[in-house]
Amino acid sequence: MNFNPTRSLIGALALASTALAGPAFATEGYFQAGYGTVQKAEAGAGVANPQDAMALSINPAGLVDLPHMITGGVTLFMPFRGYTATGPGGLTAPGAFIPQTTRIDSIENYFLMPHFAYSMPIDGDTAWGVAMFGNGGMNTTYQNVLNTFPTPNCAGGVFCGGNAGVDLKQMFLSAGFAKRFGTISVGVAPVLAVQMFKAEGLGQFGFPFGGFFPPGFLQTFSSDPFHLTNNGVDMSYGGGLRAGVQWNITPSLRVGVSGQTPLWMTAFKKYAGLFADGGKFNIPANITAGVAFDVLPTLTVMAEYKHIFYRGVPAIANSGASIIVPFVAPPGPGGLLGAPGGPGFGWRDVDVFTVGAEWRVTPQLALRAGYAHNTNPVRWDQVTFNILAPGVVTDHITAGLGYKYTENLTFDLAMSVVPTKTVTGPEMTPFGYNIARSITLSMHQFEGSLGVSYKFGDKPRPVVAKY
Repeated sequence: MNFNPTRSLIGALALASTALAGPAFATEGYFQAGYGTVQKAEAGAGVANPQDAMALSINPAGLVDLPHMITGGVTLFMPFRGYTATGPGGLTAPGAFIPQTTRIDSIENYFLMPHFAYSMPIDGDTAWGVAMFGNGGMNTTYQNVLNTFPTPNCAGGVFCGGNAGVDLKQMFLSAGFAKRFGTISVGVAPVLAVQMFKAEGLGQFGFPFGGFFPPGFLQTFSSDPFHLTNNGVDMSYGGGLRAGVQWNITPSLRVGVSGQTPLWMTAFKKYAGLFADGGKFNIPANITAGVAFDVLPTLTVMAEYKHIFYRGVPAIANSGASIIVPFVAPPGPGGLLGAPGGPGFGWRDVDVFTVGAEWRVTPQLALRAGYAHNTNPVRWDQVTFNILAPGVVTDHITAGLGYKYTENLTFDLAMSVVPTKTVTGPEMTPFGYNIARSITLSMHQFEGSLGVSYKFGDKPRPVVAKY
């Protein structure tokens, strides 16, 4: 096979731009459990064990251990999410005066998500690479279901605004450089990010107390009702930095640490009346530490810990309960959607614990497996607003394989099962918590990923000591 590296790289990046049309993920909150097919087969592990060019997305220090190669793949993501309402309720569907249990599911459950990466050694101790991949979260699409909330403004739907839901998509382009100093490698990778967002069906939050009172009687839920919902797709741009270290303690034992700053993004101007601080929606920082141990020459096991700082983003972390105020007085500035310090989804930081393994059965075949458990970002007292973003799953069970078709060409496969997880709490209303009605958020997921890697036929690099 005759590959042109430059042409292949440009083609990969062009195709990867279709990631913007992919789904919004909701796994570790809204971070993916691994971005490449190999990582996905190992539940996201790899901070101390670079295996293909997508290692750049976890720890750029691993670039110096990779050959000249290009990696690409596509993931079929299948999230099933929704909520169950039990007891007489208020604004949320099925509305007031309907005491029976009602299940409402989000539709559009099948999505495709691509990823691409390229790595190239400069010499025996330095390397560079680029990667393009997607992230996201808070994706729901609810149809216009029955809602009996007693107001002339109620148009049916989950929040009396007809068809409802939100859709957040994120795409990252990262270019990394790594240098080895004896047994220690360091890497840095600036990250550019693009976000797309839209929301619909939230118009009731622009009326005074969901339309319960006539206009002008009391203040609305939003600081800017004209930039709250149904404004189409909006774009946000920004970036930050990822850096990492890998220490090869012995020939069979490696330790890796990697961290990413917040990605500072421009505001969603079309939704300045929804997200706190006038539409600001930065991407949270995260840090990962892990170890990889070659138990046998053919068997590698990995253990990792990751922390995602969702609390650093007010639009995500601020309590949604702050919009709930006594009806005898309007909410203060901090209680309005879109205001400085305004309400959010009430998410907590997430801790992720991961184990993964690869068994190289033959020179051509590798079997992989992994398990990851993360804490739940959604609190029981925040379930009402998180109907829009039910990212409540906590466990990922993964498996996969790699098959070396030729000395240069390898195919990878990964599958994951994410069991159903629920969070139950009281409905929030304009007058406080309605303890007579409970909202149970639920989600489960399936995922399949197919990847391909090609190693270019360069001359071998100079042999250097890695430990």
